[in-house]
Amino acid sequence: MRHSALTRRLDVASARVWDIHYQARERCEAGEDVILLTVGDPDFETPPAIVDEAERSLRRGRTRYSPTAGEPLLREAIARHHQRITDQPVSAENVAVFAGAQSALFASMLCLADAGDEIAVFEPRYVTYDGVIDTPGAVRVEVPLAAPQGFRFDPDALGRAVTPRMRAVLLNTPHNPTGIVAAREELEAIAAIAKRHDLWVLSDEVYASLTYDAPHVAIASLPGMADRTVTINSLSKSHAMQGWRLGWAVGPEPLVRHLTHLIVSMVFGTPPFTQDAARFALTSELVEVAAMERAYRARRDLLCARINACPGLACQWPQGGMYAMVDVRGTGRSDEDFAWGLLEAEGVSVLPAATFGASAAGHVRVSLTAPEAVLGEACDRIERYARSLVGPRGP
Repeated sequence: MRHSALTRRLDVASARVWDIHYQARERCEAGEDVILLTVGDPDFETPPAIVDEAERSLRRGRTRYSPTAGEPLLREAIARHHQRITDQPVSAENVAVFAGAQSALFASMLCLADAGDEIAVFEPRYVTYDGVIDTPGAVRVEVPLAAPQGFRFDPDALGRAVTPRMRAVLLNTPHNPTGIVAAREELEAIAAIAKRHDLWVLSDEVYASLTYDAPHVAIASLPGMADRTVTINSLSKSHAMQGWRLGWAVGPEPLVRHLTHLIVSMVFGTPPFTQDAARFALTSELVEVAAMERAYRARRDLLCARINACPGLACQWPQGGMYAMVDVRGTGRSDEDFAWGLLEAEGVSVLPAATFGASAAGHVRVSLTAPEAVLGEACDRIERYARSLVGPRGP
């Protein structure tokens, strides 16, 4: 039987980036001693008070349909939260609630891009961006983040990539996989390009609350950007609510109306009890959230210090997010060979980063989603494997 052209667009190499993770997980389930550092799946439990609120909501019978764009009280809470972290004044009318940030990103692209439109995306990029851009038939224009420059955002490269067919810029800061946090001057230069060429900016900011050495700046807060920016966020990373599937888009009111029409055709809304829990999370001071932030910083410091002491390896200190990029070229192995070899030899799973984009070739992405003791053991194994490759005379 015939399938649509869409299925061919989605069957790309990036869709298979998780193969190493799936195999590592199967080995774990079979009882093997494997340390999973491949995905950004927080190992923390959702704070108990949030779970209690969801249970109370269920007991109150909050299991019926919800307003399509989200419960008014949650949309108001998201607007206040967004304003706190971005200084961009918004109201509930600027918010649409989705089943996770990925859904919000996907729906926003469908409402912004037509077939043949060009979408600029900084590369390396999170692997789902390929499908997000390819689904409406848009064309990816990759703007490299060069490893020798520390994967910094390059507005000049973006400017050179703009053509009359370009419709939007897909931005991610703090950045996955590199951990870079865009500086204000970089964002100001990107904003100037967007305004000059009448481009949308679709800004994925799911790690906005998790920064270490540089403050998060929301591009929507810059002058003249509120009406051309869609900000994507969620509670998955900040509150360890990844399985709750609760995210949102913040943008101009006309776009939110279009997103609401799309939600009707997709999921018809998200469960009221999860929205009640999300509103509680956004309006409560939870000690667990601050503890998670401290733990991620400690894990970053441990991993980077240990890896930078390993022969043949170099670790860039991430400024935000929950990943670190490790340069493995000094071992004489490609990122693909290193990652699979590490899994086979030492039972540690990391992601070969070339699948995120050619600029990341020779690197692997290591997730910080394991306790310090486990991460320390993983570092022991990584060092042992690196030494086996480098040897006394180099790779």
